[in-house]
Amino acid sequence: MCEICHRNSSQRFGLSRRGLLFGAASATGLLLASAAGAKETKPPPKPQNVLSPDASLARLQKGNGRYVDGLSLRHDFKHEREALAGGQNPYAAILSCADSRIAPEYAFDSGRGDLFVCRVAGNFATDEVIASLEYAVAVLGAPLIMVLGHDSCGAVDAAIKSLKDDKPLPGHMPSLVSGIAPAVKAVLQQGGDTLGKAIRQNVVDNVAKLGSATPILSAAVEQRKLKVVGGVYGLKDGRVEMVA
Repeated sequence: MCEICHRNSSQRFGLSRRGLLFGAASATGLLLASAAGAKETKPPPKPQNVLSPDASLARLQKGNGRYVDGLSLRHDFKHEREALAGGQNPYAAILSCADSRIAPEYAFDSGRGDLFVCRVAGNFATDEVIASLEYAVAVLGAPLIMVLGHDSCGAVDAAIKSLKDDKPLPGHMPSLVSGIAPAVKAVLQQGGDTLGKAIRQNVVDNVAKLGSATPILSAAVEQRKLKVVGGVYGLKDGRVEMVA
């Protein structure tokens, strides 16, 4: 190919490539604008879930109070299903342990579509958990995230023993130890109730991690559109104690 033909071909390819990139960017922009417009005009399926961060926390605490007292509300699941078929707007997001005894929907006496729940043994924030919570905040408008630990946590206890004995757990479970290890190492030399202290420290660490997670969660916190808090669930009475 002569130099002129080669130059003309390169120019055509460059223009074509730029055109494709511009077209893709424009299409993406239109889709985002369309989604934003739909979100603004479409009424939320549960209007009562549109709350400030403080009001969301107060609602969680009231629900937990009813649960502890055995006075849980009767929820109309049939009509909730119908209302939520086309969308969702949870009033809070929960990062909870996967322990079968911990059920945030029950613990906070909530209905369908009220809580956006992520669960992993040891309630620590992985990249996937952070991404999920970003979705809850940025797309669904959740104004509150609670990191919910619980007493007698088996995952935290296993992490303590693994680190103390320098003995890795089998299978993929070492990844759980890695996630919980910072909290365990922070309290290991303090003595006393190491398990209880590690459980609380793990909650504190993950509240800080989520609140500072860039770019989405940290920006929402700075704009006061989001609050990130922590709590520890008591297995015997079901009460959630807030952790500063």
